[in-house]
Amino acid sequence: MVRRKKEKKRPPFGLPKGIVLLATPGGWRHSVLTLEGGMLCGRLDVPIHTDPRDAQAAAVAMVTGLARDFHGTEVDVNWDPPQEPWSWTAQVTIAVGNEPDPPDIPSTWPVPPASPAVVHQEI
Repeated sequence: MVRRKKEKKRPPFGLPKGIVLLATPGGWRHSVLTLEGGMLCGRLDVPIHTDPRDAQAAAVAMVTGLARDFHGTEVDVNWDPPQEPWSWTAQVTIAVGNEPDPPDIPSTWPVPPASPAVVHQEI
């Protein structure tokens, strides 16, 4: 039986680039912004009355786990100073030395430059 070459599946969402964390009466909500311009929104899996620092730690654990599991890379999360009560934002960056592997590129790309043309001079 002939086996097909295993294709890399594209992750279901892009690499995280930012987090928005909100404390609401119904619980902690998050939005994860991606490099490709997408957004993942949902409820953070912590109790309603969780301390903000613990909610931030849970959001960091979620985002670093997603980047590691789906993109094979480690990320750093840096929280911005709060601008509004009960709302926090963070920047997500790829950890130094942990850049994701480049996509598979055929061995014929890029095409090597052609050798310089030979100039003929008449004598």
